[in-house]
Amino acid sequence: MKLLFRDATGQALCPQGSVVCIGAFDGLHLGHRALVGRAVARARALGVPAVAVSFEPLPREFFAREGKPPRLMLPRAKVEGLRALGCDGVGLLRFDAKFAAMEATEFMRRVLVQRLSAREVWVGPQFRFGHARAGDLALMQTAGAALGFSAQSIEPVLLDGERVSSTRIRAALVAGDFAQAARLLGRPYAIGGHVVHGRQLGRSLGYPTANLRYRGKTPALRGIYATWVHGIAETPLPSVSSFGTRPTVNGVEPLLEAHLFDFDGDLYGRRIEVEFVAKLRDEEKFPDLPSLVAQMQRDDAWARALLNQHEPQRALA
Repeated sequence: MKLLFRDATGQALCPQGSVVCIGAFDGLHLGHRALVGRAVARARALGVPAVAVSFEPLPREFFAREGKPPRLMLPRAKVEGLRALGCDGVGLLRFDAKFAAMEATEFMRRVLVQRLSAREVWVGPQFRFGHARAGDLALMQTAGAALGFSAQSIEPVLLDGERVSSTRIRAALVAGDFAQAARLLGRPYAIGGHVVHGRQLGRSLGYPTANLRYRGKTPALRGIYATWVHGIAETPLPSVSSFGTRPTVNGVEPLLEAHLFDFDGDLYGRRIEVEFVAKLRDEEKFPDLPSLVAQMQRDDAWARALLNQHEPQRALA
């Protein structure tokens, strides 16, 4: 069973019952993995599907008044990650004005009971849901007893005495502390996607790049980085990557551009993952293209030197 659904209402998807976990799951960090792992284990014990329920856009994106808050992970990567963790079904519920107005009891009735026939529901610490975030675990436990399911939360996952959270990971990425981000995630931070066509300016400057779009989301980091690229060869390939809006050439949309060292090949349409190792500098606007190329040469040399001292990860799962 590999189920993906977007609607809060509709026909029953798991008539035999299910075990559900609910969360934003942005980044799929150690806390998320513990939550999903508990739900999957309980689903296997009961012989029913494990279903992860999340939202798209995330509520904090929907309610943001000025600019979209940064995201660690794109929706497709989240779905793939949840499936890799053992989820049989994934719900990316459309979070719009109608959904935001749904009362907590209505969410339980429509999504958990009618849609998923939930037997158990698992949530993380400090879980809130429903209109005005009025619902909590206590309400879910009380209502669940009448609706036919139980609800429980996992204990907080701590690292260095603090709860693991997407907020901590975003702060580590902004600070260029990729080692800390990896500890919180349980794996190196990476962004994946299919290589798309760009303006081919990099090629004309002697630095061809594999380009990934961030699909209308705000990235959690911006600048120039030493990186490994997975998905092309048996082992990751060294690279230097730019993630930003390319101000020197008047770019607008955030674009991840990875220049693979000493590589010549057609990557368009290929799915790759770019693993971030170290930040070299912030993105900046140069007065002309020769100045930009000179800096790119320095970035290239610095990234090569850093990666020569860094062992690539064999897998990013």
